[in-house]
Amino acid sequence: MFGVLFPNRSFPLALSTFAQVDDHRWLLDMNYFVGEAYDQVKDICIFLLSDQVLPADKALAVYVQSPGSAFEYRGAVHNACPSAVIPLLWPTNPSQMLLMPPGSAPLTAQIGVSVEDVSSLPLLNLGQQKRVEELAMKVGENLFNFMQSFCTVEGDKLVVPMDILNRWFKKFQDKAKLDPEYLNRFTL
Repeated sequence: MFGVLFPNRSFPLALSTFAQVDDHRWLLDMNYFVGEAYDQVKDICIFLLSDQVLPADKALAVYVQSPGSAFEYRGAVHNACPSAVIPLLWPTNPSQMLLMPPGSAPLTAQIGVSVEDVSSLPLLNLGQQKRVEELAMKVGENLFNFMQSFCTVEGDKLVVPMDILNRWFKKFQDKAKLDPEYLNRFTL
């Protein structure tokens, strides 16, 4: 029905790697794949194996669950979009630090895949949307910090030189040219 792989981390995983919960839901225990380092797995590539797998009004939705958290939707594939690289953005939850009673099964991170109605799913892949928002926030913070070093305060306003955006952007470009990893620091 579908296949998955973790970019730069795995070969395609067989559907048998997932535990089938029922006819329309599957779970992947991340301990099977990476143990406790699940949060280092940033993306999942999911793909339909043929255009005959799903009815036109259905999709495969991807959910993630960190230990102690609820499942959160991250994205989907369907016949019109048969493959996608979906950012996982694992939920953070303070209850992850729970002390477990002796002999109890450890909490694990999981990826869930579920057949759902296309119309019931958000239009955007939420993981991608969150990643774009966080990237914009980091770039904006970089600009603000740069502007602060050249500004003066007049009342409740910051006053900056008129060419501040051009100066910041030139510095941003120069750093990116000198250090190929510079831009990667702005991504998750």
